[in-house]
Amino acid sequence: MQNHPTTSPDIFDVSFEDYDDKVIAASHDVPILVDLWADWCMPCLVIAPKLKALIAEYQGSLRLAKLEVDAGENMRLAGKYKVRGFPTVILFIDGEEKARFYGAKPLSFLREFVAPHL
Repeated sequence: MQNHPTTSPDIFDVSFEDYDDKVIAASHDVPILVDLWADWCMPCLVIAPKLKALIAEYQGSLRLAKLEVDAGENMRLAGKYKVRGFPTVILFIDGEEKARFYGAKPLSFLREFVAPHL
Protein backbone atom coordinates (compact mmCIF):
# COMPACT_ATOMS: atom_id res chain seq x y z
CA MET A 1 0.00 0.00 0.00
CA GLN A 2 1.30 3.41 -0.92
CA ASN A 3 1.00 6.10 1.75
CA HIS A 4 -0.29 8.62 -0.77
CA PRO A 5 -0.99 8.67 -4.48
CA THR A 6 1.66 10.18 -6.70
CA THR A 7 -0.34 12.72 -8.64
CA SER A 8 2.50 15.01 -9.67
CA PRO A 9 5.55 14.57 -11.90
CA ASP A 10 7.53 16.01 -8.98
CA ILE A 11 6.50 13.16 -6.64
CA PHE A 12 7.48 9.65 -7.69
CA ASP A 13 8.18 6.19 -6.38
CA VAL A 14 11.73 4.94 -6.44
CA SER A 15 13.27 1.52 -5.81
CA PHE A 16 16.70 0.03 -5.25
CA GLU A 17 16.91 -0.75 -8.98
CA ASP A 18 16.29 2.81 -10.26
CA TYR A 19 17.52 4.83 -7.28
CA ASP A 20 20.83 5.95 -8.81
CA ASP A 21 19.13 7.31 -11.92
CA LYS A 22 16.01 8.81 -10.34
CA VAL A 23 17.71 10.29 -7.27
CA ILE A 24 21.48 10.58 -7.43
CA ALA A 25 21.80 11.50 -11.13
CA ALA A 26 18.60 13.58 -11.19
CA SER A 27 19.69 15.60 -8.14
CA HIS A 28 22.28 17.28 -10.36
CA ASP A 29 19.35 18.97 -12.14
CA VAL A 30 16.93 19.60 -9.26
CA PRO A 31 17.13 18.99 -5.49
CA ILE A 32 15.41 15.77 -4.45
CA LEU A 33 13.97 14.83 -1.08
CA VAL A 34 13.95 11.08 -0.47
CA ASP A 35 11.22 9.89 1.90
CA LEU A 36 12.17 6.49 3.30
CA TRP A 37 8.89 5.17 4.65
CA ALA A 38 7.11 1.99 5.67
CA ASP A 39 3.46 1.02 5.35
CA TRP A 40 3.20 0.13 9.06
CA CYS A 41 4.71 3.44 10.21
CA MET A 42 2.10 5.90 11.51
CA PRO A 43 4.45 8.94 11.47
CA CYS A 44 5.12 8.10 7.79
CA LEU A 45 1.40 8.40 7.07
CA VAL A 46 1.23 11.68 9.01
CA ILE A 47 4.08 13.38 7.15
CA ALA A 48 3.13 12.22 3.64
CA PRO A 49 0.53 14.95 2.92
CA LYS A 50 2.84 17.60 4.37
CA LEU A 51 5.66 16.55 2.05
CA LYS A 52 3.23 16.59 -0.86
CA ALA A 53 2.16 20.14 0.07
CA LEU A 54 5.81 21.26 0.30
CA ILE A 55 6.59 19.88 -3.13
CA ALA A 56 3.55 21.66 -4.58
CA GLU A 57 4.79 24.96 -3.13
CA TYR A 58 8.12 24.63 -4.97
CA GLN A 59 6.42 24.10 -8.35
CA GLY A 60 9.06 21.90 -9.95
CA SER A 61 12.17 23.27 -8.24
CA LEU A 62 12.11 20.48 -5.63
CA ARG A 63 11.10 16.85 -6.12
CA LEU A 64 10.12 14.03 -3.79
CA ALA A 65 11.19 10.42 -4.24
CA LYS A 66 9.17 7.92 -2.19
CA LEU A 67 11.14 4.82 -1.15
CA GLU A 68 9.09 2.13 0.58
CA VAL A 69 11.73 0.37 2.65
CA ASP A 70 9.80 -2.91 2.95
CA ALA A 71 9.52 -3.41 -0.83
CA GLY A 72 12.01 -5.68 -2.61
CA GLU A 73 15.64 -4.75 -1.99
CA ASN A 74 14.85 -1.21 -0.85
CA MET A 75 15.93 -1.94 2.74
CA ARG A 76 19.48 -2.12 1.39
CA LEU A 77 19.30 1.64 0.74
CA ALA A 78 18.07 2.24 4.28
CA GLY A 79 21.14 0.33 5.45
CA LYS A 80 23.46 2.20 3.10
CA TYR A 81 22.32 5.53 4.56
CA LYS A 82 22.32 4.20 8.14
CA VAL A 83 18.64 4.96 8.65
CA ARG A 84 17.68 4.51 12.30
CA GLY A 85 13.97 5.34 12.20
CA PHE A 86 11.05 6.05 9.92
CA PRO A 87 10.22 8.22 8.27
CA THR A 88 13.67 9.44 7.35
CA VAL A 89 13.82 12.28 4.83
CA ILE A 90 17.13 13.00 3.10
CA LEU A 91 17.84 15.95 0.81
CA PHE A 92 20.12 15.29 -2.16
CA ILE A 93 21.72 18.03 -4.25
CA ASP A 94 24.38 17.40 -6.91
CA GLY A 95 24.43 13.70 -6.07
CA GLU A 96 25.25 14.22 -2.39
CA GLU A 97 23.32 14.15 0.86
CA LYS A 98 22.96 17.70 2.17
CA ALA A 99 20.63 17.24 5.15
CA ARG A 100 18.25 14.78 6.82
CA PHE A 101 15.66 14.47 9.54
CA TYR A 102 13.66 11.71 11.20
CA GLY A 103 10.01 11.54 12.19
CA ALA A 104 6.84 13.42 11.37
CA LYS A 105 7.29 17.19 11.32
CA PRO A 106 4.96 20.13 10.68
CA LEU A 107 4.94 21.89 7.32
CA SER A 108 6.66 24.91 8.90
CA PHE A 109 9.61 22.66 9.84
CA LEU A 110 9.78 21.25 6.31
CA ARG A 111 9.95 24.75 4.85
CA GLU A 112 12.76 25.72 7.23
CA PHE A 113 14.55 22.44 6.51
CA VAL A 114 14.81 22.99 2.74
CA ALA A 115 15.11 26.80 2.65
CA PRO A 116 18.87 27.09 3.29
CA HIS A 117 19.61 24.58 0.51
CA LEU A 118 17.44 25.98 -2.28
